[in-house]
Amino acid sequence: MVDARITVNGKVTPISPAAPHTTVLDFLRDRGITGSKEGCAEGECGACSIMVARPGVAEKTDWVAINACLVPVAALDGQEIVTAEGLATLDGSGTPTELHPVQQEMAVRGGSQCGYCTPGFICSMASEYYRPNRCAGKAAASAETESHDAESHDHEHGPNGFDLHSLSGNLCRCTGYRPIRDAAYALGAPEADDPFAQRREQDAPAPVATDYSQDGRTFRRPETLAEAVRLLRDRPDAILVAGSTDWGVEVNIRSRRADYAIGIDRLPELRELTVADDHILIGAAVPLTEIERRLDGSVPLLAQLFPQFASRLIRNNATFGGNLGTGSPIGDSPPALLALGASVVLASADGEREVELADYFTGYRQSVRRADELIRAVRIPLPLSRVTAFHKIAKRRFDDISSVAVAFALDIEDGVVTKARIGLGGVAATPIRARDTEEALVGKAWSTETVEAAAAVLASEGTPMNDHRASSEYRAAMLGQSLKKLYAQTTEAVLS
Repeated sequence: MVDARITVNGKVTPISPAAPHTTVLDFLRDRGITGSKEGCAEGECGACSIMVARPGVAEKTDWVAINACLVPVAALDGQEIVTAEGLATLDGSGTPTELHPVQQEMAVRGGSQCGYCTPGFICSMASEYYRPNRCAGKAAASAETESHDAESHDHEHGPNGFDLHSLSGNLCRCTGYRPIRDAAYALGAPEADDPFAQRREQDAPAPVATDYSQDGRTFRRPETLAEAVRLLRDRPDAILVAGSTDWGVEVNIRSRRADYAIGIDRLPELRELTVADDHILIGAAVPLTEIERRLDGSVPLLAQLFPQFASRLIRNNATFGGNLGTGSPIGDSPPALLALGASVVLASADGEREVELADYFTGYRQSVRRADELIRAVRIPLPLSRVTAFHKIAKRRFDDISSVAVAFALDIEDGVVTKARIGLGGVAATPIRARDTEEALVGKAWSTETVEAAAAVLASEGTPMNDHRASSEYRAAMLGQSLKKLYAQTTEAVLS
């Protein structure tokens, strides 16, 4: 097996002697590549953003921005990354001679002041700059035109097709976001000879088998699911690493270390996404951004969930498997998946079993998953309910932890509720189904009277707690209001 190595800005760089838990950010900075910064060490500020070459959805390769502060460098063995330093055109001695278009626009539009956050913004912006078909059918507008005509497009997309959600998770404390937005909206399409645009036409680096040890700790990347579950059987204490958006925080903030870590993010068996006649199967290691783009709105409830799930930087790495594996009662995906009637496929060396998600959670951060099992996939039954909604109550509209999350999936025939599934998060020790409310709706007319009565039931579901995010009374009130909001939205849709 070859030594672990990573391609950084076109140069192959050995990972040794970094410890297996060393983050990509620390790895880079230890080697003098200091553009990426540490602001929060939790994936919330974006100062550490870098670009990774990954198998594409519409092209052979996509440039994907991720938080370098969360991912262990061993997990990128054999992969290719680009930092803000690597975007500029360099001469033979490595001296920058020409700014990248993103860097140029950030400079001339006044998008940088102290500069601490700028490299992260640039990598996130460059990732969106190279998104395939971003400029399809759209003419790039000047920042001057955009600043006077922003409302003629929409609040989250520029006239050049730039999606502002791509900058979600990148924070700036001094410049202000208008000039950063102006820089993003001034970008045209990449030139035909742009090397990063051309790179999209070549295959992304394939996953490589990794067995990397330093200082008594090991990171293993198996080649197959069968090998992964054998490793897990032999080392049930192992930490499973996929997107690392949760484990990375544990490493940085709580100084947790794993004697043995198993990388499962690139296992082919965990990266399936198939749509059959009676179900949708989503691999546990498919990043949320990829799910969003591949489903392309065909599951409306998930389409509502994704923009409200953390930030684009997090969604580029986070997975359903990780969100369910942590067992957190405030994870955003469990309420939506509960409403969709999803089940979880668990794999071990003894075989596979499928568990209804409603039966999966057993206590605070506990589940029926055994220590020798991993989540292989999530299965969503078809057909989907016709009336769906995801309501996230939080202090901020985007990129925040929910106080309460409510997901609805209803079937209404001739004005009568024939089927109801409601998933709740943040109101109990585990994500739960609002079964009493479902019973209060099914067989009843979809009317003001029914909704008022069911809303009172919903307000009493779970055991909401008081904490710094919300009081128990507020959480209960928001549960009831969510059903009333859904009713108002469906009534407005019918009237319109």
